[in-house]
Amino acid sequence: MLPNVTLLIVHAAVTWCLVGLIWTIQLVHYPLFDFVGEAGFTAYHTRHSSVISFLVGPLMLLELVTAGWLVLHPPPSVSATPCWIGFALVLVIWASTAFVSVPIHARLGSGFDSGLVSTLVGTNWIRTVAWTARGVLILTILLRALA
Repeated sequence: MLPNVTLLIVHAAVTWCLVGLIWTIQLVHYPLFDFVGEAGFTAYHTRHSSVISFLVGPLMLLELVTAGWLVLHPPPSVSATPCWIGFALVLVIWASTAFVSVPIHARLGSGFDSGLVSTLVGTNWIRTVAWTARGVLILTILLRALA
């Protein structure tokens, strides 16, 4: 298999891992914050944050690197435009993570706040929609490249 096709498949796999992960966080983890209870919330949130960071951090970094590679080396049968759109969506995800989600998590680290949990769930739709769009986009790119 050609190295470019291999990297494209790795990129698609990483993106779809992140799509599944973000939907799990959006529909399961974040809404369950309301049910932990104030007494155990800080310990629960600290554990959640460290474990999820260990999982999502390397995947996000690999996705960023391979999305950048895809912009520089689009498959011959694919226009550069969807590659650039995919890269732009990665930047949206990173910006939303850094400037919205991480600050909310930092505030939640001090203790339970149902308003902050609601804000976290609401603003996390930015990442959920962006990653889902990336998943569909990279699947389209992959199918065109393999056709």
